[in-house]
Amino acid sequence: MLRILVVEDDLQLATTLKYLVEDNPRYRVVATADDADSAIAAAEAHDPDLVLLDLHLAHGSTGFPVAVHLNALGVACLFVSGKAPRFAMPDLAIGCLMKPFTAEDVHRSLAMAEDLLRGRETLRPKVPQNLMLYEAIEERPAVEPGFIPSKPSFRTRLEHWLSGHQRLAS
Repeated sequence: MLRILVVEDDLQLATTLKYLVEDNPRYRVVATADDADSAIAAAEAHDPDLVLLDLHLAHGSTGFPVAVHLNALGVACLFVSGKAPRFAMPDLAIGCLMKPFTAEDVHRSLAMAEDLLRGRETLRPKVPQNLMLYEAIEERPAVEPGFIPSKPSFRTRLEHWLSGHQRLAS
């Protein structure tokens, strides 16, 4: 089961996302949050596999510092935003699902994210038009000898998947 944290400041949209995520019995929303501080606290408390992360959050906070913190925890993010970042951020997220989206867009995006996280080849015949998947651009910096992370970072898992598979989109 894929454990998902929804971080969205619009309560109605957060509720809709929770409903759409849990429409598939393989996915469960473990918590929701509306700002950066509550998102980080929820991630630390619930250890999600994936975070659906809005970039503009409550109380003037943004999703970028949340994504940085989650990456350090080894948790993958999928940005969900009305305005996509101007450049790819493979260090921070799998990609960005643009608002507005349909139920089918959410379902397909989650399936693709699950494939990436599980290290499976993703052969989706129809990639949502409003989903932008990021690809690793830079080499990962070397870590100190003897350092063994307890959970591989999202970037490590993504680079492993990208090295052996090619995304097919039509």
